[in-house]
Amino acid sequence: MTVDSQGAATAVPQDAPGRAAGTSKTPPPPSGSKEVLQPPLGRRSLPGGLLPYLLIAPALLSMAALLLYPLIRNVILAFQQLDRKEFITRETVWIGFDNFTELLGDPDFWTVVVRSLVFTAANVVLIMAIGTGIGLLLNRLGKKMRLVLSLALMLAWAMPIVASVTVFRWLFDEQFGVVNWLMRTLGFDGYEQHNWFESGFSALVIILVLIVWGSIPFVALNMYAGLTTIGSELYEAARMDGANGWRTFWAVVFPNLKPFFMITTFLEIIWVFKAFAQVYAMNAGGPDRGSETLPVYAYIEGVGQFHYGLAAAISVLTIVMLIAVMSFYFRLILKQEEEQ
Repeated sequence: MTVDSQGAATAVPQDAPGRAAGTSKTPPPPSGSKEVLQPPLGRRSLPGGLLPYLLIAPALLSMAALLLYPLIRNVILAFQQLDRKEFITRETVWIGFDNFTELLGDPDFWTVVVRSLVFTAANVVLIMAIGTGIGLLLNRLGKKMRLVLSLALMLAWAMPIVASVTVFRWLFDEQFGVVNWLMRTLGFDGYEQHNWFESGFSALVIILVLIVWGSIPFVALNMYAGLTTIGSELYEAARMDGANGWRTFWAVVFPNLKPFFMITTFLEIIWVFKAFAQVYAMNAGGPDRGSETLPVYAYIEGVGQFHYGLAAAISVLTIVMLIAVMSFYFRLILKQEEEQ
């Protein structure tokens, strides 16, 4: 309260901490134009949830045209009898599950299945082991040697399959092969015009070497890229604890690169299990169909023997077996995502 010059008392409002809790100041209305901005005519924004689907729609349509339709068509053919007669007359003969029952009761089919599984397992183990070792080597080399080794890996990886098969057939040639010459030079007997493709087992061993040689660069280069993400302080801590190289790998490298090992192993199993060009171009599944794997077996039954319905059933069973084999890795990947 203040007193003016006339002696009249007037009350002056003052802020006080004891002001009633119910009173509040209302901010003044915003000044300026009250117009609401409208988007330009002819342009409307898409709903937020629709744009991602529109962006991936071309890829999904391409996959449906190139992969989904042939798969559906193949499944339909598996329930038909489509031999040379039906192929020429264009007659559709539905036989239900007869193709599948014929295959499941054929011992030759199960021989090819076991051969394919063992062949895939041997390839994947060698590819992952050697590729991991070369990746560790790349991480330890100097810049110049790392560049040289990386270029060599890229050249091996980029070589076309048919060209690499031609080189390997020349290396193991019966008369002019380098391998026979090398074995004779080292003093081994019996390698005068030795035929490396005289049995299915030896042919598969050569194909195994070819596939491992062509697949190692992918694993090695990705392994090296993964190693660059591991901090040097982890290696120093392991070194201070007295860990050797093997212990450092299992305590430092493997836990940090576990997703890399899982995904890479997953991809290698798929690629090796469905390998066709290397096996067929090397020796056409011979001799006496002793080096056939499931893709080659399906091709020979279909194109070579004109049993297209049976070949379709083989490919369907191959897909089912591949999914069954990979179910274990699917569970591991899902479990790891849940832990993260």
